[in-house]
Amino acid sequence: MNKKRKQHHEDHIDETWLIPYADLLTLLLALFIILFASSQMDSKKYDSIMKSLNSAFTGGSSFFDQPEVIPLIDPPASDIKKKDQDGKSAQEIKAEQQQQLIQKETAELKELKQKIDQYIQDNNLDTQLETKLTHDMLMITIRDNALFASGSANVKTDAQKLAVTISDMLTQYPQYQIEVAGHTDNVPIRNAEFDTNWDLSAKRAINFMKILLQNDKISAERFRTIGYGEFQPIDTNDTAEGKAKNRRVEVSILRTIKEPDTLSVTGNP
Repeated sequence: MNKKRKQHHEDHIDETWLIPYADLLTLLLALFIILFASSQMDSKKYDSIMKSLNSAFTGGSSFFDQPEVIPLIDPPASDIKKKDQDGKSAQEIKAEQQQQLIQKETAELKELKQKIDQYIQDNNLDTQLETKLTHDMLMITIRDNALFASGSANVKTDAQKLAVTISDMLTQYPQYQIEVAGHTDNVPIRNAEFDTNWDLSAKRAINFMKILLQNDKISAERFRTIGYGEFQPIDTNDTAEGKAKNRRVEVSILRTIKEPDTLSVTGNP
């Protein structure tokens, strides 16, 4: 009887070792999965994973019991600079995009300047018109004797063709704001129409702008006018030649994005 019982007992081998073995395999599988996933994470996330695994293997809470210990989203931008696939920060990307826009605007304004300069050359207007491209704008300077009679704000009939030509060119660049500014010399004016040089310069700017706006393809929302009077001279008022330069109308095509003050293209080609 004892022999039969011993044989019966040997037929049922203790298999309780399978439980910890299965647990070990499960943990190893989880480890490989986590290591594979963490290969795409940064070092901060990797450290969090290792701490969680260490806690699980040493008897603490397991990784799966506390998933919150692993940040699954990027930290705030204030804590870490986000990088793209090329390793560039958001600020670097923005700066590159802005530089591209500046280059695009510069190319467009250079193109417009060349068109105006060609018109000046074809019509022998070198002494009356000048263009200048800066980091702020493309400026067209027109001497007052090309547009107005002395002491008058009425645009001469033969000068209206110039305004129409400029307006036609501006319709090709609808994204830019335009400022028309009037300037005088320092000789006081007082006649039946104008009390001061402020009034004269402002009225000249408005009248020239009105001709530009006769083109139905150009929007009035793009324009503003200003009268500077005698207070922004570009030459001395002590000579007749200097006064003639100071009496002018400036049509400025304003950049939408300003670039560093490194570009200055003046005069005619």
